[in-house]
Amino acid sequence: MQYTYQYSRIIPFILLPVPILIGVALLLFPTATKDLRRMWVFLSIFLLSIVMVFSTYLFIQEKNNTSIYLSIWSWTINNDFSLEFGYLLDPLTSIMLILITTVGIMVLIYSDNYMSHDQGYLRFFVYLSFFNTSMLGLVTSSNLIQIYFFWELVGMCSYLLIGFWFTRPTAANACQKAFVTNRVGDFGLLLGILGFYWITGSLEFRDLFEIVNNLVYNNEINFLFASLCACLLFAGAIAKSAQFPLHVWLPDAMEGPTPISALIHAATMVAAGIFLIARLLPLLIVLPYIMNLIAFIGIITLLLGSTLALAQKDIKRGLAYSTMSQLGYMVFALGMGSYRTALFHLITHAYSKALLFLGSGSIIHSMETIVGYSPDKSQSMVLMGGLRKQVPITKTSFLVGTLSLCGIPPLGCFWSKDEILSDSWSYSPIFAIIACSTAGLTAFYMFRIYLLTFEGHLNVYFQTYSGKKKRSVYSISLWGREGKKGVKNNFSLLLLLIRNNDKRIPFFFKQKNIINNNGRSLTVPFFTIPNFGTKNIFYYPHESDNTMLFPMLILGLFTLFVGVIGIPFFNGKGLQPDILSKVLTPSINLLMQNKKIFTGWDWYEFITNATFSVSIASCGILIASFLYKPVYSSLENFYFFNSFVKSISKKLQFVVEKILYGVYAWAYNRGFFDFFYTAFLTKGIRFFAEVCNFFDRRIIDGITNGFGISSFLVGESFKYVGGGRISSYLLVYVFYILIFLVILISGGNLFFL
Repeated sequence: MQYTYQYSRIIPFILLPVPILIGVALLLFPTATKDLRRMWVFLSIFLLSIVMVFSTYLFIQEKNNTSIYLSIWSWTINNDFSLEFGYLLDPLTSIMLILITTVGIMVLIYSDNYMSHDQGYLRFFVYLSFFNTSMLGLVTSSNLIQIYFFWELVGMCSYLLIGFWFTRPTAANACQKAFVTNRVGDFGLLLGILGFYWITGSLEFRDLFEIVNNLVYNNEINFLFASLCACLLFAGAIAKSAQFPLHVWLPDAMEGPTPISALIHAATMVAAGIFLIARLLPLLIVLPYIMNLIAFIGIITLLLGSTLALAQKDIKRGLAYSTMSQLGYMVFALGMGSYRTALFHLITHAYSKALLFLGSGSIIHSMETIVGYSPDKSQSMVLMGGLRKQVPITKTSFLVGTLSLCGIPPLGCFWSKDEILSDSWSYSPIFAIIACSTAGLTAFYMFRIYLLTFEGHLNVYFQTYSGKKKRSVYSISLWGREGKKGVKNNFSLLLLLIRNNDKRIPFFFKQKNIINNNGRSLTVPFFTIPNFGTKNIFYYPHESDNTMLFPMLILGLFTLFVGVIGIPFFNGKGLQPDILSKVLTPSINLLMQNKKIFTGWDWYEFITNATFSVSIASCGILIASFLYKPVYSSLENFYFFNSFVKSISKKLQFVVEKILYGVYAWAYNRGFFDFFYTAFLTKGIRFFAEVCNFFDRRIIDGITNGFGISSFLVGESFKYVGGGRISSYLLVYVFYILIFLVILISGGNLFFL
């Protein structure tokens, strides 16, 4: 086992050869690399699978031995300053490693088919491999400066992947928005790291926790300065995990490919902020005001995210606000000190949300066959409905993820969310009421998404494609080489257009027909069939390929059974702690100062809490089912709301209308945060920059240039009046001196008067 821990240092670097080899191969053998590009996906999946097996073995060792392994080595030494790198293997690390690798493998398999048509296929997997590498390095870091290094790499990869289709203006703006917003939090994180280094003289977690705890115990620390540094550290997590008020980048990040949305929302980008708070909890827990601040930010975020998701039309944006709300639950749990519960919800939510995002990608993929890729069409739930017959597997997996996020037993999120709601009552009744209300809102907007997408009838816009008519499609292999009559590009990709009345464009094109640089901006349906020149029959819309359905089925199984790790079990010795508690024993002992972490299982309390939470979720589901009944178009929803308002008494009509339209305006306009930031921050900073620019160019440079021009003009003027006689020059000189003395004396007399 000792050798296992020693060789764990290579975990962050196992995937690194993939982007390096792809870059070298593209330089040396570009054509062959692009023709054999699928080979690199297999290599990425194989290497990440090795990491997953290794991580699973470490998790089992943590469960059996409950040990912590730390290995560090000096990188640079200068007098009293020593910068060390290393790796830390503890329960938190082992859990995060399994989470990253399992979700990452599913996303890689899914992406192979989802991105198969894209011109940037290889570039996508380079970014994806480096993204996973950065996150693996982050969770195994042993000190703050190492975490900051990988923290920035994670931010860089998210910037590249969110703006993957950078030729689309919305994607370019979204990645810039995410980059700038996260730089605000990262600057605070850097200042917090420097502040605690000033206090403790160390960046290692082990030394940092011990020194700060001793200083607090002996009352030898400036609590105001320490709290400020802790707030700055927390600012980094606020930005990364999209907490209020730095949450504005998350819904815009949906401009990236859907597999990246799944990875960001499940196991990498937003999970990094939760991981940082959990890692630093032994430091933050001795500062009670900071813990209260963390809980307050969490409760505000979960309420804000759930309200903003109520009226979203874009399916991915609705899921993004759902992620924001669930992250608020985790931050709230960490602020309460419920370390185990927060990590439990991080695990269950990761698999559920990855399943939902991959399901949404399957839906978008299906919609693209009708409308061509356009986010306002293929991702709009207004244009969906009735897809349950066309995509039954996607519908079933999406329903499983929806029920899990709603908190319906025995699915994963039920166990973790129920524990958070139970702990919240002992922390603050007001916060508990907000958390329980948000659970009802979660059930409402998640079933709203499900009903608008799958139930009812196929939208009128697509009734001609409801499966009653068939279309014949010809296609060629994506991996085929160019032919004499084929297109002359590296991928030899022919996009065959489907016309009305079965009128087709000829199979071979004489002209060069390559895909657009923005590979997803296609306005026609396309297919890639392995058999060259094979005739196939498709229904519109249709189910995704097996390589996209397989990851969804695996994640569905995780969603069904992952809650088992948080449930106590019976053996010959009676009721025993759950798996998660046993694994987290060293970390919880560090937090709770060796108090017992498992005191039994109160079945009466569990059943009471479960009944209450399930009742709230059921109310949300029933209300969503009542309001979003199966309709042919979104207009009938509008008429239904109007008839509902008119059916109540006239005294309540005004109030109900104001509430409904107010909530709709609040949610549809994203809480007006973007308007506020644009009006007061963006325009304010631009105005300040323009004022500074004017002052610099007109005042500072104007004075300097004015002296130069004045000297030039005076010199030029006197050049023409000079006669070459010294006596004349002396006369003029004495004359000017006398004038200067008169002015000086007159000014002095006026001053004294």
